[in-house]
Amino acid sequence: MSSSSSPLDPSISGEFVKQSSLYQEFLAEREEILRHKWIESERLGTDIGFEKALLDWIRKHRDGWRAARRNATVYTTEKSGADGASPTPSPAPESTELQK
Repeated sequence: MSSSSSPLDPSISGEFVKQSSLYQEFLAEREEILRHKWIESERLGTDIGFEKALLDWIRKHRDGWRAARRNATVYTTEKSGADGASPTPSPAPESTELQK
């Protein structure tokens, strides 16, 4: 067996993971949860912690955030598909917190 990179090489698999759409979705969702944590902590005057922010965000905002993100991606894909260009992912929509 050669000493070159194998399919199980951590440096290659790590890069693959970072470029995967699933990982990108995880990062975008995490960013929204951290934003929610900051907003709620500021509103209450105390740090609510990540776990409470996570559960609260999932209960109140996750479905709407995912739907808005999916719709933005579909719109971008349709728009870029007209000229034959490859679709580009849209930035995550603003937090639903601000829409209250």
